[in-house]
Amino acid sequence: FKGGDTCEYLLSSGRFLGEKVWQPHSCMMHKYKISEAKNCLIDKHIVFIGDSRIRQLFYSFIKLINPQVKEEGNKHGNIPFEDKSASIKVDFLWYPEVNGSMRQRIKSWTEGSVAKPHIIVAGAATWSIKIHNGSNEALAQYKINITSIAPLLEKLAKSSDVYWVLQDPVYEDMLSESRKMITNEKIDAYNEAAVRILNSSSRNSKAKVKVFSVSKLIAQETIMKSTDGLHLPESSRDTNAMILMNVYCNKIMKPIDGSCCQPQPPLTLTQKLAFCFFTLSIIGYFIINLIHRNNHRKNKSCTDLESGEEKKLAISTPNVSTLEMLLHSFCKLGLIMTYFYLCDRANLFMKENKFYTHSSFFIPIIYILVLGVFYTENSKETKVLNREQTDEWKGWMQLVILIYHISGASTFLPVYMHIRVLVAAYLFQTGYGHFSYFWIKGDFGVYRVCQVLFRLNFLVVVLCIVMDRPYQFYYFVPLVTVWFIIIYATLAIWPQIVQKKANGKIIFY
Repeated sequence: FKGGDTCEYLLSSGRFLGEKVWQPHSCMMHKYKISEAKNCLIDKHIVFIGDSRIRQLFYSFIKLINPQVKEEGNKHGNIPFEDKSASIKVDFLWYPEVNGSMRQRIKSWTEGSVAKPHIIVAGAATWSIKIHNGSNEALAQYKINITSIAPLLEKLAKSSDVYWVLQDPVYEDMLSESRKMITNEKIDAYNEAAVRILNSSSRNSKAKVKVFSVSKLIAQETIMKSTDGLHLPESSRDTNAMILMNVYCNKIMKPIDGSCCQPQPPLTLTQKLAFCFFTLSIIGYFIINLIHRNNHRKNKSCTDLESGEEKKLAISTPNVSTLEMLLHSFCKLGLIMTYFYLCDRANLFMKENKFYTHSSFFIPIIYILVLGVFYTENSKETKVLNREQTDEWKGWMQLVILIYHISGASTFLPVYMHIRVLVAAYLFQTGYGHFSYFWIKGDFGVYRVCQVLFRLNFLVVVLCIVMDRPYQFYYFVPLVTVWFIIIYATLAIWPQIVQKKANGKIIFY
């Protein structure tokens, strides 16, 4: 599926993976830590304006900044919050109905004398349904009031991020007698009115109030776990707060493991040069290939018209030149890197967060184990840790590590711990292989060093250039590179003790 506008998808669509993991349509959501949230919201003023449901969202949001905050104080009043270390102000303003009072408050922000909040999150409707007993007149008045507020919100949206939160469904069987009139049918009618009015007000305007409708989808799955049938369980509110954080912060923080609301990164000069290099390699390969084909066609054996027999030319078909082989290799590499870039950097395809299940990790491993039984070969070597044995050991570890990364198994602690052992074993194997080479061969030449360093680092360096990532991002390759250099230096410096010398003098052992 095509990626498209990931911000729009993040706010409006998605599904649950398992019980608690929310997967937005087409993009990856980043889980913000306290330090990241503070860095993003430094010197910002955020306002939540609305009823008790907005108050719950307010508390979930500020817990991303300070988890020690407790939900206490006047429930039907304004609640301020300030983090002085990062100069973050988050306010909840109690306006349970969309009426003249809410309009006046919003209007005050549009006037030049009052500082505008950087983020405004608003929403209300259930109080209007409750107070007016779900009457049609109340719905008509709601439409009038939101129509008068919509232009003010649009005006604010030109300089601030404005979100209108649609009403979550209720669990009607659990509602108290005083709330029985709040039905899902009424909520749907209010939501429909809000969406229609807010969308129509932004038709002729670049600014747009963002409709936060994803909360409704989350609530449909979790409202039955509510304590009163009206308010969402804590896990759902936390998900909504994290979505808000992703919508605002991803374009600022640009997290590696999040793609929602992130603009496509501009190409760096290095990336442009790499693109030109691969393009020229592809063009050069096709030109040389055409020239060779043309020459080959001219040199083809022709038929003797008199005898009807085929004459063979003495000149044989020229061998493939080194330049052509090199360009052919760069051509293939360029196509592979283009594919990598399109998948991982361009917003061309949908992306999803990894979600671990036991079956996604263990079934591929069992399948490969069963398959491996039918592919066995006898080894001529009898020594422990011989080349064939270590190669197979490394191959199995690579397969398990690959499945571990694909299935996102790092979230399951026992698997994570065992994979750390495999990574350590792989590091040992790499070092053991290099040590064995120097010990047996005694070859400490520069050619061997350059050969190994090139083999280890070539693909990673190309990835760093194409994907615009630092070298340390591919952590294992820098790790084995450093240890190869240490092994080489340890064995190369005086006295150079290798197998031949050690066999000659027992003291060297």
